Amino acid sequence: MLFRRERETEEYMKIEWKDITMESREILEPYYKYEQSKCCEISFANNYLWAPFYEMKYTIIEDMLVFITKEETTSVCIPFAKDEASKANLKQVLLLLEEYFQEINCEFKLHLVTEDKFALLEELFPGKYEIVYDRDSADYVYEVEKMISLAGKKLHGKRNHINKFKENHPDWSYEPLSDENREECLEMAEEWKRINLCEERGEKHNEFCVTRRAVMEAEQLGLKGGVLRAGERIVAFTLGEALNDQMFVVHIEKALSEVQGAYPMINQQFLAHEATEFLYVNREEDTGAEGLRKAKLSYYPAFLQEKGEVVIKK
Repeated sequence: MLFRRERETEEYMKIEWKDITMESREILEPYYKYEQSKCCEISFANNYLWAPFYEMKYTIIEDMLVFITKEETTSVCIPFAKDEASKANLKQVLLLLEEYFQEINCEFKLHLVTEDKFALLEELFPGKYEIVYDRDSADYVYEVEKMISLAGKKLHGKRNHINKFKENHPDWSYEPLSDENREECLEMAEEWKRINLCEERGEKHNEFCVTRRAVMEAEQLGLKGGVLRAGERIVAFTLGEALNDQMFVVHIEKALSEVQGAYPMINQQFLAHEATEFLYVNREEDTGAEGLRKAKLSYYPAFLQEKGEVVIKK
């Protein structure tokens, strides 16, 4: 136990927040597996890749996993269990975290709180907390079969884009990410960076850094990758993984915008080759970007996975 109260002296041990490294995976995986979360963030690959940019670390308190971020304000995720026994410790862990926030003189704040988790908080502490949902962070979840078939009038435009891609590139091909094409994908990522004018700071730059690292360490992270070619040239690639028993998640998808239909084509082909055993695919949030929101809504999601922040009521 990394945090405990010394009852005799009324003193507190400091929480030992640890960096998320490749070696952390063995410790963290049982929590992801037990939680079966629908949120795109609750995977080792996502946490490992984005941790440097969100100042994210982890600790274990009473056999429950807690992540902390200090990107803008200090916040901890809702604690995660690894089995029924540790799940019973949630109330105690929350009280310890509240004391920790008092010690560091910060407002207590939980993130990644879904509707079912908030209901559990209400059961443990009736009327104590309030939740604020953030539409910009809601994940878009789709039915895999519909994303592959693109059947129906609503998705007629997507089929047209794919047909146009095939017409313009009759020699197109799809292949898994591998050692043979990894360097070409990194070169395409550099081209994407130039096209999108990624500065040395900011979200686009961070996105590029995460993309590059994911391509380089895909096997170690357990990520599946797909590559789309127009002739010999790579024009799109994507990376994802199983999020839970029913849901696949696409963490990264990059295509050259000048190539008409490249995005819907890699989207369809990747799922057709790598995710047919899953019912749903989580394609992550839109971060409030108007163009991205319009694009994600145009595929008509089955539902949005909402996530909120929880604070103590004043």
